[in-house]
Amino acid sequence: MADAARGLRHVFVHDLVLAARIGVYAAEHGRTQRVRINVDLGVTDEAGGDALARVVDYSVIVDQVRAIVAAGHVQLVETLAERIAASCLLDPRIEIARIRVEKLDIYADAAGVGVEIERRRANVVHHGVIQP
Repeated sequence: MADAARGLRHVFVHDLVLAARIGVYAAEHGRTQRVRINVDLGVTDEAGGDALARVVDYSVIVDQVRAIVAAGHVQLVETLAERIAASCLLDPRIEIARIRVEKLDIYADAAGVGVEIERRRANVVHHGVIQP
């Protein structure tokens, strides 16, 4: 995702495991289940000094993801991924947000099931939802 020609650096958070209230089936309601979240961001690469204020702080991204997951029950991993992408793209320095959300305990013989999406700054963000 880093791209010298486009002036992008790659900022990421990988393998963040959280307890989420997620799922469409009755057995999934009223309880949490483990999800693994990966966030990969293409960020405008600003030259400059050694100051946190000039870069996208991954601790802010982690806090945003935790808050979105804690906000309440979500039926679909796709919805959770879209909400995370939309929150990332609120930062004008972030050009690309690639989000992967996996449910980890669905199948005993699979490490995870889920979705990966990619959204770009070219998309317009309205009310926390990215529109084409």
